[in-house]
Amino acid sequence: MMGTGKKSIAILGGTGKEGKGLAYRWAKAGYPVIIGSRSPERAREAAQELNKKLNSNIITGQDNPTAVKTADIVAITVPYAAHRATLETIKPFIRGKLLIDVTVPLNPPKVTRIQMPPAGSAAQEAREIIGEGIEVAAAFQNISYEHLLKDEQVECDVLVTGTSKEAREMTLELVSAAGLVGWDAGVLENSVVAEGLTSVLININKQYGSTHAGIKITGIHNK
Repeated sequence: MMGTGKKSIAILGGTGKEGKGLAYRWAKAGYPVIIGSRSPERAREAAQELNKKLNSNIITGQDNPTAVKTADIVAITVPYAAHRATLETIKPFIRGKLLIDVTVPLNPPKVTRIQMPPAGSAAQEAREIIGEGIEVAAAFQNISYEHLLKDEQVECDVLVTGTSKEAREMTLELVSAAGLVGWDAGVLENSVVAEGLTSVLININKQYGSTHAGIKITGIHNK
């Protein structure tokens, strides 16, 4: 599994639709992926399903703490209701790794209304929970999962924020590996914009009968 020379990625919440989509895209690009779940059985079932689609064995499934221990990079794609509990579970094992937070602070049923946590954003909240010494990036909040598993071109750019330039650059590499266009959107505090945009896009989808409204950055010609 580790013979690809690429960093391994644990995806917490990898049995969900967004997690599976990212797992598929990254594994297809040659990254060893460990799907994490509270249920190791569900994680292994999801890994088996994706490996069959890929005709490979590059994806494995574990409980969340084991997935984090095994991986070089950790992505969290859980619903916001499970965000804090999941991070507290893996906190002892994440030191020295990059955390990529994909979570959006949606509070059903009012998902078309922006509702940010006291920390400012889910990504900032994640940093508070796991501690100042951890590199945290935020990305993929505005991507519709419907495209990720279908090898379709995704007409939506990815805003990447993070605690350091290095964290953002590493995340941007993974955005590109997933076949998407990413932009360095600055410090982690700016994650409030990408996270908040999700509610705006959900509202646009409802208003105009779509399922995959997205954003594109214009006016840059040297990308």
